[in-house]
Amino acid sequence: MRSTRTSRTTRTAGTTGRTLLSAAAIGALALGATACSSDGDGKSTPSTGTTTSASSGSGVQLPKLTGEKIEVAAVWTGAEQANFVKVLKEFESRTGATVTFVPAQDPIVNFLGTKIAGGSPPDVALLPQVGAIQQAVAKKWAKPAGPEAKAQLAANYAKVWQDLGAVDGTQYGVYFKAANKSLVWYNTKVFQNAGVTAPATWKDFLAAADTISASGVTPVSVGGADGWTLTDWFENVYLSQAGPDKYDQLAKHAIKWTDPSVKDALTTLAQLFGKPNLIAGGANGALQTEFPASVTQTFTGGDQPKAGMVFEGDFAAVNIAETSAKLGTDAKAFPFPAVGDKAPVVTGGDAAVALKDTKGAQALLTWLASTDAAKIAAGSGGFISPNKALDAAAYPNDVQRDIAKALIAAGDNVRFDMSDQAPQSFGGTPGKGEWKDLQDFLKNPSDVAGTQSRLEADAAAAFKN
Repeated sequence: MRSTRTSRTTRTAGTTGRTLLSAAAIGALALGATACSSDGDGKSTPSTGTTTSASSGSGVQLPKLTGEKIEVAAVWTGAEQANFVKVLKEFESRTGATVTFVPAQDPIVNFLGTKIAGGSPPDVALLPQVGAIQQAVAKKWAKPAGPEAKAQLAANYAKVWQDLGAVDGTQYGVYFKAANKSLVWYNTKVFQNAGVTAPATWKDFLAAADTISASGVTPVSVGGADGWTLTDWFENVYLSQAGPDKYDQLAKHAIKWTDPSVKDALTTLAQLFGKPNLIAGGANGALQTEFPASVTQTFTGGDQPKAGMVFEGDFAAVNIAETSAKLGTDAKAFPFPAVGDKAPVVTGGDAAVALKDTKGAQALLTWLASTDAAKIAAGSGGFISPNKALDAAAYPNDVQRDIAKALIAAGDNVRFDMSDQAPQSFGGTPGKGEWKDLQDFLKNPSDVAGTQSRLEADAAAAFKN
């Protein structure tokens, strides 16, 4: 997911990119969305038999792996890495295996290519993009998930999450971590002073922006220097307006970017981007503002911040926590406004993929697809699971439960970050492809047809169709 970027769930700040909320940040956050808790790391004593069952009753069966060494690569660092290691430690306890976390560089596909070329690939890698899974399969790096892992997925995951980890009908990826990327964060003092409330529709969003502008504060902050933020704007508008089926078609380039549905979405975005007084610094200022600054400038400056609200995923709370604003009091969030009949839920995520066809690698996939593993990670904070069987009580506070519940409630209507599904040359390269085309659109939002033509040309070259 480019979530921090992780996405980009790990970009950042991109699952790729942008990291998910820290436990401290999410603990103070108050969200007006909807939504999942666990006790610590819940270690158990490994069985002396050939398999061990989950103590929580999820029924996950793990083989005895005494003496086996397993390497897991991911781009996670800091608290994100430390919390994942707790999950790996419990796997060690239950199986007798020794698991080593291998820090990877982003983009992880390049990192893995070097490791594989050197003859030392990790057993399992956490991949933050659907496109990265597809690349790993195309390069014949990835190994299909075994029957035990697939059984856990069938029991615990909506079909959309299973499909995201499959290539040509074969299951490879197990989505362990997710991000809710359909949130708008707002400065409560600005909203109170302007007399506006959190809008539920795009029409009301634009009306609130006009009212905030009239109160003397620029309403919207846009981190346009990072092209991925603009892809997220487009994706939320497009999913809500065009619907999930069209979204899937465009994500695969099964329809062209010159399709009328793209025209409609860009025209909708132009209702905001085409009014410089609604964007902090105007288009030129936005194009010089990186994502972290787009967040922090919304929550600094007292009653006169540079903007009243900023759109991005749950990981934005990490940046808010760098200011003096108190999450849940000074900074709150509402779901991305509905452009069509329903509000969108766009997500990012990190999927575990086996790179070695070993008993240990398959067992780890099974573990990461289980409710037991999700429960440990959720209890640590800074984590959202796509596992629908996870009890909401596993999360450490009501706010995080709400974020997770919104993701689960969307079911098969949730959609993965579109640019993360595309070839990297189109959906994930600074200064090129979709990132550059949408930056040009922000600069000149009246050029809808020209933007469509450039997007289509770049997509056709990347998808080679």
